[in-house]
Amino acid sequence: MDAHWDDLKTVMVLVQRRSLAEAAKVLGISYTTVARRVTRLETQLQQGLFIRQPDGYQPTEAGLLVAKHAEQMQAAEHDMMRGLTGGDTRLQGKLTVTAPQLMIAYVFAPVLKHFQTAHPAVDLQIRATNDVLDLTRREADLAIRVSRSPGDSLTGLRLAEQETASFATQEWADRYRTNPQGPMDWIVYAAHKSLPEMVLEAAPGSRICFRFDDMVAMAGAAQAGLGLVRMPVFLGRALPGLVQLPILPPQPYADIWVVGHPDVWPSARVTAFREMLVPFMRSKRAEFVG
Repeated sequence: MDAHWDDLKTVMVLVQRRSLAEAAKVLGISYTTVARRVTRLETQLQQGLFIRQPDGYQPTEAGLLVAKHAEQMQAAEHDMMRGLTGGDTRLQGKLTVTAPQLMIAYVFAPVLKHFQTAHPAVDLQIRATNDVLDLTRREADLAIRVSRSPGDSLTGLRLAEQETASFATQEWADRYRTNPQGPMDWIVYAAHKSLPEMVLEAAPGSRICFRFDDMVAMAGAAQAGLGLVRMPVFLGRALPGLVQLPILPPQPYADIWVVGHPDVWPSARVTAFREMLVPFMRSKRAEFVG
């Protein structure tokens, strides 16, 4: 039996996700194609790989075995491709960099432009996300991470230390200067149940008025005048219409790192990008603290 790799991979992902729709999303195909591939492989093997249930696909022992071997095949493929990428001395081909959205918008955009101008043969692709992508599985070649532990198995450089502080519109700053004891509205992360004690000491009238689950939304709300936000210093200083308030002194925050898989780290494309990124970030370090 000569099974097609696409079919094996589809079974592997369906075992992981247990849903045609979720597997289709991961694979970038339609759910009908997922179902067709599974059926085709079951026909070849002459045994069922899944039990179709109302709440999803339950793998059989045969399905689990196929998925296990498909994972091993995929891991071997990733090992091979990382090795090939790491030994590639050409400044051409694809280079995938991942970073948080706000970092790209307000910090790294000049580096991207400079790199593209200097190396037009490199197909630079940016994955803007706060998710921690798997560099072992080649979801990206380089990752810019805000973290206290960016990955023990990865190779990396710390680009900058960070601090957070309180920011709001000038109107809120004027209110605080005029009446430090008065009401001060805060916008906080949904997971935060209360304000820091030092905030309440500096501004006893402080109160939580809005909770958000995303910093982009919180920053926009602050710019619209809805209240004060604790945010990274670089962001508060970059956003039009916001000023830093002394209510919350600068506090340590997770560092900014650039990391990559050791196999990929030496490649010409990755090296060229680092050689632009690192000095750029070191010249900007003062913007991330105080």
